[in-house]
Amino acid sequence: MGTGGPDLFVVCKKCGSEVSPYITECPYCGSRLRKRAPKLDREGRPREPLRRAAPRLSRLRPGEIPGVRGDSHPWGTAALVLAMVALTVVWEAGAVSYVHLAFPGLTEDWWRVVTANFLHLQTGYLVVAGATVALFGWLLERRYGHVVPVMIFLIGGSLGYAALNAIDSGAVGNGANGAALALLAAWVVPDLLARRHGFETESDLLGVAVIALVLILLPVVVPDADPLVGLIGGLSGLLLGFMLTRLGGRRRAA
Repeated sequence: MGTGGPDLFVVCKKCGSEVSPYITECPYCGSRLRKRAPKLDREGRPREPLRRAAPRLSRLRPGEIPGVRGDSHPWGTAALVLAMVALTVVWEAGAVSYVHLAFPGLTEDWWRVVTANFLHLQTGYLVVAGATVALFGWLLERRYGHVVPVMIFLIGGSLGYAALNAIDSGAVGNGANGAALALLAAWVVPDLLARRHGFETESDLLGVAVIALVLILLPVVVPDADPLVGLIGGLSGLLLGFMLTRLGGRRRAA
């Protein structure tokens, strides 16, 4: 090119040759480079600068590492935590009675196997259970979507209180220790299976074990946190986590 012209070139997509930006066809392979030649000014330069399309990232697919784009909001987990706080505040204000929300005994109030998971009489209990639900509910929601953590919370916690009522209808219990253990157990199942088969995982299983131990020992300092509810909740979470892992594996194989 002359010294007065711009030092630009384009690359032919077919043969990879560097050619002048002022031609419409590649002189080496004859492939079409552009629909028409650029308009030149008096000095022989194109009036419009050449533009290169900005690279576009494809949508994040299920199973890919998040971080390239913003993760979706954990609406399901947020709803659970807000319900825990709201029901506790409503009870503290005297708007509802304890016997209409939690144990002892169900009699005809079958819904208490569900509402008992949201009521916490001690602030520390609410903080520990709520933080665990928020963490592992959010992690499960990133993996499976909004509905799964809500269902695991309700199934794990409700089965725990149903078992408590079946064994001792006069037992006292409330709070989300069983539901929180269900979420934790369901989340950790894929990592446990991976390590069992000799694969390395990036998760901190030691930290998960510490959180699980705190929830298991919670009944020692919080009488309303029944150990049977926690046990049934944790076992339910393991079973549900295994089912979700198998279901996900079959979908990927299909």
